[in-house]
Amino acid sequence: MLDETLLDTPEALARADVRGLLRGAAQAGARVRTGVRQAAEAGLDKLQPEGRPRALLVAGPGPATACVTDLLGALTSGAVPVTGLRPSGALAATGALRWSLPGWAGPLDLLLLVTPDGTEPGLIALVDQAYRRGCTVVAVTPQGAPLVDALGETRGLAVPLAPGPYQVYPSPDVPAHPLDADAAAAPPGSDGFDEGSGLGGEGVVNGGVDQDGDRGDDQDGDREERRGAGTPAGRPVGAPGTLWALLTPLLLLCDRLGLTQTGPSALTALADRLDEIAERCGPAIPPYSNPGKTLAVELSGAVPLLWSEGAIAGAAAHHWSAVLAALCGRPALTAELPEAMSAHGALLAGPFAPGSDPDDFFRDRVEEPETTHARVVLLREAAPGGESATVAARDLAYAHEAALSELEPAEGSSALEAAAELIATADFCAVYLTLADSDSPWA
Repeated sequence: MLDETLLDTPEALARADVRGLLRGAAQAGARVRTGVRQAAEAGLDKLQPEGRPRALLVAGPGPATACVTDLLGALTSGAVPVTGLRPSGALAATGALRWSLPGWAGPLDLLLLVTPDGTEPGLIALVDQAYRRGCTVVAVTPQGAPLVDALGETRGLAVPLAPGPYQVYPSPDVPAHPLDADAAAAPPGSDGFDEGSGLGGEGVVNGGVDQDGDRGDDQDGDREERRGAGTPAGRPVGAPGTLWALLTPLLLLCDRLGLTQTGPSALTALADRLDEIAERCGPAIPPYSNPGKTLAVELSGAVPLLWSEGAIAGAAAHHWSAVLAALCGRPALTAELPEAMSAHGALLAGPFAPGSDPDDFFRDRVEEPETTHARVVLLREAAPGGESATVAARDLAYAHEAALSELEPAEGSSALEAAAELIATADFCAVYLTLADSDSPWA
């Protein structure tokens, strides 16, 4: 059950957020700016490509890799095929995962590696495999990681991962969480953030973000991510803000290759939009005007049916499903419109329907647990000028008296800004559900 009183009290949220999840979500814009600067220092802005690659291959652990793949595919608009390499292995732990290049991969293809850890033996082996095939390799990984050394030996390019703010405070009262796995213990107050970090004096995210993303402890800022944080089964979890740190250098690279329009000016607009979302969704903003808190309240006790329209919205839906499962321990189903209406239509009329109740309508329900119903969540990039399936989707939800939520970026948003709006709002929603839901395994 969601404790809505906690959402009304910023100080209580700050005390509950011992893992810095709100801070991570709020500093997404700062990580984009840091990523742009570090990519320039790595030489991405000086690349003189001789032509476009035949295909982009993306590999890495965790749900953030899948979202990076989806977004690159959406933003390149079919200019080149974008293929995600799925790992294999006997265990879900990152150290046991292995990646393989497809049989057709060769010198004309570009391999992109994204990891907040950089110690995965499977990725190091993949670098060697790519070198033997003649593939060019670019990796976004923490500075000083073993993967960087492997790239140096094979003429690959490594771009440092923009550091994150995650901090774990050891306490016998704090239950284990995926983001805590193997994290180094550190005393409160040792995280090294300055006044421009986006946190007030009481540790409350207020939406203000350092304009260049600088931190005093860049080398240690991602220590919790670099140690391969994972679920209890060892699968890495995408902490809020990590996606943008992994994606930013690749967007600059794709711009240099002529595959996207995501140069420095577009990334500056992306960072600004992420800052705006942090202001609107910060813990000091009350639920009635806070999209993140509003969605958290609406999704409490519901099974979200994430219906998307458009490639960017589809990527956001898959990301939302992954982060709800990883952070909140909540299931969510995704489907693209218009097929979503037939794929999930039975859920609106079955046992998860709002009016489903096989027993006596007049019985006393005071002592009974609240039932779980399906809730339709419509995600789209912008108001489409042509035909849209969202009207039919609304009509279907209303016909079954199903609850409905909608999330859409502001009119005139670019594709990159639309992605920021949909994904960052989803991150804040997931964090609030994690902190305020008493039924959460990590509460």
